Amino acid sequence: MNKIYKVALISDERKIEIVEKTLPQPESNQVLVKIDSCAICTLEQRIFSGVMKRYPFAGGHEAAGIIVEVGKNVKNLKAGDKVATRMLTSCGQCYYCRNGHENQCVISYKADIHEGIGGPGGLAEYMMLDAKTLYRMADDLDLSHAALSEPLACCVHSINNANIELGNDVVVIGVGIMGAFHIQLAKMRGARVIACEVDEARLEVAEKMGADILVNSKEGNTIQKVKELTEGRGADVVFCTAALTQLAEDSIQMVGKVGRVVMYSSFHPDKPIELNVNSVHSKEMNITGAVNANTRDFLVATKLLSNKMIDPSLLISEVVAFENIEYAFERAIDPKTYRVVVKM
Repeated sequence: MNKIYKVALISDERKIEIVEKTLPQPESNQVLVKIDSCAICTLEQRIFSGVMKRYPFAGGHEAAGIIVEVGKNVKNLKAGDKVATRMLTSCGQCYYCRNGHENQCVISYKADIHEGIGGPGGLAEYMMLDAKTLYRMADDLDLSHAALSEPLACCVHSINNANIELGNDVVVIGVGIMGAFHIQLAKMRGARVIACEVDEARLEVAEKMGADILVNSKEGNTIQKVKELTEGRGADVVFCTAALTQLAEDSIQMVGKVGRVVMYSSFHPDKPIELNVNSVHSKEMNITGAVNANTRDFLVATKLLSNKMIDPSLLISEVVAFENIEYAFERAIDPKTYRVVVKM
């Protein structure tokens, strides 16, 4: 008799349904994974709250679990291995995949892991995945930590885009989970980190993550403060990890000559900003973005977590049982939380 497993489906605004699917057998390069932990990302939060209307949607792309069975052609993974899942789809054939930017693949975000349902599908008891999407984790790693491989990998990609050098002055605007990871990673690159945030509790987290200087953005002119801290030059690197376009404009104004600005956050709503292009020209300023992670970034993230070089425990606000998934989503959309992890 075929085994039945459960999948959580965002069926409408603030509505979760549990559907049942039949568990398949792995073939060829397929791997059957019993999901242990899946974090609720901003994407799922926006769909659940109705900001993005994409129904029905099988959410969950920050997942980790234990391998149950592998297909006959799988060589480097085995039953019992702890793994993190890289759910960003890539075809391997388009121009971007072939020149090393598979995070920009033309089919990114198009996933249908569970038959007949669109979405990455990590909020489920089981997933059938291709071996190339799985990264083995340390045997002693908490799988709720392993589930954060994906957001950490995205931040690794962002840090790489910024080309941080030893001794650089780096500003991180916003101390959500992504800002916190940026602080940790920038410190590992040898930077002095200035964290800018309006919430005192999050500034405390920034300090624990290693930020050297804390700036409450509600108190005075943040741009002027950054320039004062950098002898009038402006920062070498600015990461905008908050979703407000006004902060994107501030990021550009607080960077110095030959500085780099990384627009890490997506912006909702996406309002235009004014840009002094002559300033970009004369300062040789580099304004870039960062989205998703490529395979190398993901590997680095899994090594940082497995080797305990990054500790994400402060960034897990709550671990909630699968049976209480609606409560988990309501907690996740509370702006005071970092990541809420659903435990299968």
